[in-house]
Amino acid sequence: MRIFFLLLALLYTVLLSPKARADHPQRPFPHGQENKAPADDEIPESSEPSEPCTLNFQTWVKRQTPPSPHPERSDGYLFEAQVMQKMNGLVQEWPGLMKAECIGRTVRRHPIWSFSIENPTRSNPYTVLVFAQLHALEWLGTEVIVDLAESLSAAAPAGVKVVLVPIVNPDGRARVEKDLINDRVGVYRRANSNGVDLNRDWGTHRAITSIWSKLPFTKRYYYTSKDPVSQPESQALDALAAAIQPDSVVSLHAFGGYVYYPWGGLSEPTDDQQEIHRQALLMSNAQSGGGYIPVQLGKWAFWFKAHGVEIDHFYSHYGASSFIIELSHSGIRLSDWSTVKDFFRWYNPKDPEPHIRDGHDAVRALIYDYSFRAQNAH
Repeated sequence: MRIFFLLLALLYTVLLSPKARADHPQRPFPHGQENKAPADDEIPESSEPSEPCTLNFQTWVKRQTPPSPHPERSDGYLFEAQVMQKMNGLVQEWPGLMKAECIGRTVRRHPIWSFSIENPTRSNPYTVLVFAQLHALEWLGTEVIVDLAESLSAAAPAGVKVVLVPIVNPDGRARVEKDLINDRVGVYRRANSNGVDLNRDWGTHRAITSIWSKLPFTKRYYYTSKDPVSQPESQALDALAAAIQPDSVVSLHAFGGYVYYPWGGLSEPTDDQQEIHRQALLMSNAQSGGGYIPVQLGKWAFWFKAHGVEIDHFYSHYGASSFIIELSHSGIRLSDWSTVKDFFRWYNPKDPEPHIRDGHDAVRALIYDYSFRAQNAH
């Protein structure tokens, strides 16, 4: 699998046209930043006031319109308007059980929404935070969160409050949606509107000292943002964590087929490695598709470290057992050259359902592990 990733990194470099490389570089620039998108790719700023975020979700969602017709390349995947319409339907179906909250705004003042699910008639000593789409092209995690919202709202787990953030980076997603509507292929998207990779914008293990960070092929993996928690999207997520004090945090990404846990920026284990690995293995064993590989992120490969990543931050700052789940093993099929050329397909397989199920079952197993603890505490 590690060799497969290295081959894909080589494909990155070979396949991108000179124009695509200039506008949307395949590897991070200094401080993890990408070039500014060209003018015709700009998404408009929200007309909402910048501060504070006091929007009413049901009023806001009524103004959201999905594309018609739905772009063929994104069949099986929801656009943001459709995601939020589904979540709104659940909020209205389960009042008191499921609540929506605007937790902050993006660079372009787009609201970032969270959804909490808990039984208000019972004590809920545990909290699990699940979020998706730090990266613009990675839509699978959002689909998993919609699936989780549907199953958990119908039967809220005893003793656990679950907080879901379907789209952390709606600015980046909006650009991908525009690419799909305009049938643009071969455009690589990752960052927010400031060109910052939100996966490397966090506050723990930012110092880069490895010799591998200086070598031509591996240095692309060694970077952080200029300052910790520097972006409004990261700040909104961090403020949410500070408010709810989660016991566990799950960040949904694509692709790879791994359940990563801290540390990402070090090869040394955490003090709670045994318990965190148990939870990672629990999630893997819950998957019907064979199970993702549980591994400490900083030991994924001898030449690799992930500095300034979210799992290190949420573990060190909040004591939360933290995980990155890399959904699917990619949508690339070497027998179908169109999937090799299309970056959307790299991260989002043509048939998302088995991968959504794998993600749903993994996270649900973690949530019910806490529910079991709560019910057997006395």
